[in-house]
Amino acid sequence: MTSRQPEPLLPPGFDYYPQVMSLSKSIALYEYLCSRLDWQQPRIQVYGKSHLIPRKQCFIADTDVAYSYSNKTLDNNPWPAPLLAMRKRLQKSYGYSFNALLVNWYRDGQDRMGWHSDDEMELGPAPCIVSISLGAARKFKIKHKVTAEQQDILLESGSCLVMNGNSQRYYQHALPVQTKVMGGRINLTFRTVGQVRTKAYSGDHK
Repeated sequence: MTSRQPEPLLPPGFDYYPQVMSLSKSIALYEYLCSRLDWQQPRIQVYGKSHLIPRKQCFIADTDVAYSYSNKTLDNNPWPAPLLAMRKRLQKSYGYSFNALLVNWYRDGQDRMGWHSDDEMELGPAPCIVSISLGAARKFKIKHKVTAEQQDILLESGSCLVMNGNSQRYYQHALPVQTKVMGGRINLTFRTVGQVRTKAYSGDHK
């Protein structure tokens, strides 16, 4: 699924593969997931105040896996057939047994994800996270934790971003507001959760 060479040059641990899916297939899958998944928009506590997260999400995983953040546990949904097939292809490509998938739906350019690292203990010291983009292209920002040096990349529909190695240890990433973006984007983030329950930093207060 990602046999071609990555482009462009990104920080260590980040690889971007454009067009691992055709545009027509990626848009068809976007429309399918919009109408089929059990989307949630939980409230979280930020500095003592309750806020809806600025996007919708759905957690899909094997039955023995659970996922929570800010004291909110996401409902565990079964794997839809198209995503189960994608999971099998990615496992063959990367040699990881992905047992969980966090799906984010950014309904337009106002929805966002703040600065964060996917560095929870249960993901392991050097997790491999495979991110598939569907729908509207959005800017993805990467920032070094020490130098604060930043790099942007445009994630287009049908593309794949792989984060592994020390990507979570040394860098943060974010999806900022883009007011001119009218269309929606779905982000599929395949990951391996090592224990039954893991707490995730939501990235919503930075």
